Amino acid sequence: MSAEPGTVRPGGRTARVRTAVLRAAGDVLAEQGFDRLDLADVARRAEVGKTTVYRRWGSVTGLVADLLADMAEQSLPRTRTGSVRGDLRANASLVQRTLADPRQGALFRAVIAAAACDDRTAQALRRFYEVRVAEWAPCVAAGVTRGELPAGTDAGTVVRAVSAPLYYGFLTTGTAPDPADAERAADAAVAAAEAGVYAPSA
Repeated sequence: MSAEPGTVRPGGRTARVRTAVLRAAGDVLAEQGFDRLDLADVARRAEVGKTTVYRRWGSVTGLVADLLADMAEQSLPRTRTGSVRGDLRANASLVQRTLADPRQGALFRAVIAAAACDDRTAQALRRFYEVRVAEWAPCVAAGVTRGELPAGTDAGTVVRAVSAPLYYGFLTTGTAPDPADAERAADAAVAAAEAGVYAPSA
């Protein structure tokens, strides 16, 4: 069975083409939004042939799916501070810096908006967050092991609870979160987890 467009992980010149195309796609998303994303325009910006882009990605949604996969792969690994509060503050800080970055923030806003009306983009966005939550969930599990959090605490839910208020504020107010917002979000998630909110009821 042939691979779905945009899912092969190439090397050499093909890798350079992929990098250039994904960079160009991200630029268009950040500047103009999903509805203005056009494969021919992306090819022109990336300085590659249109046929290469159409053959490899096949569609705008295929290109966005690969962009999100690449973003998940390139995201920074989790931080290990020795405490669950420190780790989750680091996670919140990473989310805050991403949303506050002019290009990255605009890119996420465009992709999230597109996911509301395009199933493939929605699936790709879910996969992106699954990868990121899986990267950070072990810091919560370690907190359980150290006795900082109750046994059975749902690690993935705690990680999502850290970033949820940051995204909500970003999308509903149009204003990027600041470092104080990030610290507050992490501390609130830790407080809820310590209280057993994310653990099974006795």
